[in-house]
Amino acid sequence: MFQDVHIMIFVGFGFLMVFLKRHCWTSIGLNFLAAAVALQLSILAAGFWHVILAGDGWHKIKIDITSLVIGDFGAGAVLITFGAILGKVNAKQIMIVAFLEPIFWALAEAVCVVKFEAVDMGGSMFVHTFGAYFGLACAMAITNKEKEKANEKDEAGDYNSQLVAMVGTLFLWCYWPSFNGVLASGTAQMRVIVNTVLALTASCISAFAMSSIYNKGKFDMEDVLNATLAGGVIVGGTVDMFTIPWLTILVGVAGGAISSTGFNKIGEKMPWHDTCGVHNLHGIPGFLGAFAGVIMAATIGGDDVSSIFAARGGDRTAGEQAGYQFISLLVVLLIALIGGFLTGTIAKKVDPGPDKFFNDACNWHGSGFAG
Repeated sequence: MFQDVHIMIFVGFGFLMVFLKRHCWTSIGLNFLAAAVALQLSILAAGFWHVILAGDGWHKIKIDITSLVIGDFGAGAVLITFGAILGKVNAKQIMIVAFLEPIFWALAEAVCVVKFEAVDMGGSMFVHTFGAYFGLACAMAITNKEKEKANEKDEAGDYNSQLVAMVGTLFLWCYWPSFNGVLASGTAQMRVIVNTVLALTASCISAFAMSSIYNKGKFDMEDVLNATLAGGVIVGGTVDMFTIPWLTILVGVAGGAISSTGFNKIGEKMPWHDTCGVHNLHGIPGFLGAFAGVIMAATIGGDDVSSIFAARGGDRTAGEQAGYQFISLLVVLLIALIGGFLTGTIAKKVDPGPDKFFNDACNWHGSGFAG
């Protein structure tokens, strides 16, 4: 399951981002480099903040399969951020993001897990919400509106680039149950995998249906590349809690519909420039998935509730757990927005960015797009 997650990070995210017709090398190449850097730094940063906040003395950071999974989760947050600034950054700028974001990401995760004992099995809050809003704040700080306007004709896909991007979508879609369930165990892992598959299939159907409605009976490739995945995002916050199949399917349908609506009706009205539409795929569904976790925390009971919420094994009530889940969501948003804007500001100060947006010629020798 670790290898499944690994493939999602390096193959799934990489190929999904090649939809820009003149930016394919940079999309997949810098995805490769940024993920490798972020994976290592996420392990170090997560270990550091857990040691600091646990308060049980200094010790070495343990490296095992779980550590590698955490590294991939941190890299996933960075790559979601990359999607918001795709085409507008060069290699130096994305390296600044890959070095700094894991520090903020690990801090948010450690505060919520160690101090608040919040639960987010599928990463709706810790990966998707954080990565999306960090990226949007970073985009607001780093985007050069003049370059964006001058090169907007290249901010599009063509038949071949979007066909290749579909490879990334299918890898992500097929391996998502492992992403949500790799850190679960026993019957909880079974629930995670079943719920993820049900939610993903539902969001696929819903995304195609909504795309057809919005586009007068035809499908839009942007919806298919992205909104079909929203079920895996939105169900992540409650993926180990649902035991009623129709409820999981309903959540998946909502994810696909909300994401498709974002791409067709909401995206261009937002105050930021978001190249990949991470707000529609990761931001809104991630936030809703995390908020669903708040509701479930307030309603779940029974003798085995501590198998989902470890803190409920003590004196914590359902209402208190729900409160800590909600506070954790606010903390994630706050650290993501502040950290993203600071990181984008630093990246822009260190380097003005590429001469041309959405064009490989700024980063690669021999790309063929120098004109």
